[in-house]
Amino acid sequence: MGVPDDVISEICRVALLAPSAMNAQPWRLIAVVREKREEVLKCLQHLGANKFASKASALVVVASDKSGGMMKVGELFKENEFVRNDLGILTAHLVLAAQAAGVGSCILGWRNEEKLREVLGLGKNVVIPEVVALGYPADGYPLREKKRKPQPDVFTLL
Repeated sequence: MGVPDDVISEICRVALLAPSAMNAQPWRLIAVVREKREEVLKCLQHLGANKFASKASALVVVASDKSGGMMKVGELFKENEFVRNDLGILTAHLVLAAQAAGVGSCILGWRNEEKLREVLGLGKNVVIPEVVALGYPADGYPLREKKRKPQPDVFTLL
């Protein structure tokens, strides 16, 4: 069973509540569910990668126009690339919103970004740091336990 469009829309709505530097919200989410799906999959699966993505209900493209605005002003004064931080925060909110909705997610970093921009009709100034696959796990699919470093190795309470 696929994830309904309204659930995908709600996951994205919640993700877009993510904070951003100067509240610039330098992002765009594009949920590919039907139109251009096969073309987008080709951009994610070159060299045999991400084959499982074919079964995802949605491929949510995380994008940003790097051409300027308030973000560039902030970067000049702070010497910090806020946009990349903001996109990471947005992506974290996206996968957490999916989890809260009972939907599985996987962040896909392997992609042909240039071709993906072309397929989606996005300009050269647009960066696409990742695509998030959303879907329900197949019945009987063995979910892997998250392997994490022991908390004392990565967390200190002072």
